[in-house]
Amino acid sequence: METLMTVAELKDRMNAGARTVLLDVRWALGDPHGHAHYLETHLPGAVFVDLPAELAGPADPTRGRHPLPSVEEFERSARSWGLRDGDVVVAYDDSGNLAAARLWWMLRNAGFAGVCLLDGGLGAWQAAGFDVESGEPDVEPGDVVLSDGVMPAIGAAEAAMWSGRGLLLDARAGERYRGEIEPVDPRAGHIPGAVSAPTTANLGPDGRFLPADELRDRFTSLGVRVDLPTAVYCGSGVTAAHEIAALEIAGFPAALYPGSFSEWSTNPSNDVVTGAVPGGDGTAAG
Repeated sequence: METLMTVAELKDRMNAGARTVLLDVRWALGDPHGHAHYLETHLPGAVFVDLPAELAGPADPTRGRHPLPSVEEFERSARSWGLRDGDVVVAYDDSGNLAAARLWWMLRNAGFAGVCLLDGGLGAWQAAGFDVESGEPDVEPGDVVLSDGVMPAIGAAEAAMWSGRGLLLDARAGERYRGEIEPVDPRAGHIPGAVSAPTTANLGPDGRFLPADELRDRFTSLGVRVDLPTAVYCGSGVTAAHEIAALEIAGFPAALYPGSFSEWSTNPSNDVVTGAVPGGDGTAAG
């Protein structure tokens, strides 16, 4: 299935009565009110997905702030959203799919191929003049069967050596990469050898993904090549999934480091460097 679906394509599906499961992943770092935002306004029939509770396990210093849940836990959540094998799932949020991409990656990783992101999310839907609703719909439980390990992923040991065999992209904001600020993790800076590639640069001003050719140019300028293994991390493995979606649109495969910097920086044996270049400016973060 294509990575993205436009609001016009989704509207056509809905008008035709094609079964489509809409999942609203309203979440942003520092905003715990995603469910309240959803209750106020969402796409017709959309089901709310609680990212911290359903797309992550409890925070664990050895696995990061948003570790992946077990396949059994994830399957239970997916069934509570009404998912059945063979469904078409369209995930969205109101922040350029920075949160919804986590669900997209997890379903793909679980062997559920029929999932895509609504390009532009809630904003694009409303800008098109399409109806929205409030409240919470009744959901008939599904019976989907999920697996694990379909998408490429790496751990901390691989991340430590990745720049020697491929390209490691840091999807966080540039100031966090450089170590100028760090609002949530124990040390500021980046994994040695990682290249700064902020996720927000994958989007246009309207919250839609840039066209494939522009994304391709962006990633090529950062050193991405089809024949060079690429991996991505962020703060806790959420927005890195967005970067993997953008890379896929551009025609490049990439692996996710789920624990990301929240796992890496918690382990004192892992080096953290600061500055604007992959190897740091010579200063190790304490």
